[in-house]
Amino acid sequence: MNEMPRIPFVPARPGTTQAGDGLPRRRWSADELQRMLQAGIIEHGERFELIGGDLVAMAAKGRHHEVLKVALNAHWMKIRPPELMIAPETALCLGEHEEPEPDFIVYPATILAPDVRGDTVLLVVEVADSSLAYDRRFKATRYAAYGVREYWVIDAVKRVTTVHREPEGSSYRSVEEHKARKLLKPRFAPELALRLTDLKLG
Repeated sequence: MNEMPRIPFVPARPGTTQAGDGLPRRRWSADELQRMLQAGIIEHGERFELIGGDLVAMAAKGRHHEVLKVALNAHWMKIRPPELMIAPETALCLGEHEEPEPDFIVYPATILAPDVRGDTVLLVVEVADSSLAYDRRFKATRYAAYGVREYWVIDAVKRVTTVHREPEGSSYRSVEEHKARKLLKPRFAPELALRLTDLKLG
């Protein structure tokens, strides 16, 4: 029996990502993602984010997450000054291959939501239950790398907020945890200060 010729492994060219098993995988861009949505290839209701060129399925949202998110949105809508905008669950374009969808972004009212970038967003907030470890570790590195100046991860179950500030490289120099009774004051949007204990969470 003739031995099958060996096919040499060709490393993926620059611009692709690598799966855990070493198989090459195509790297998508934010522009390509928008074109797929417009063409109906991907349905608008599908829940995923563009992270490092990968389409990453978003974690299912539990009861604690939804209760806290709705209460936080209602509170901020009541106290929001006209010079600030608050957008829940909107794509934040950080780069060609990076478009996460945080639970909230706060940005100047002079900017349209699709035009907000890492260096112009005032605050990024992730409300987390099942995605807590992912949001605290991996996502923090991505937000820091793109210059997001303040990033909160709110544990929807324990109601502890991890506040990340002062991005440097792919990490934050300042990372602090605060319990629900602590006054949380965004550095670049202090008008939105709140205590989680003041929210109607049932």
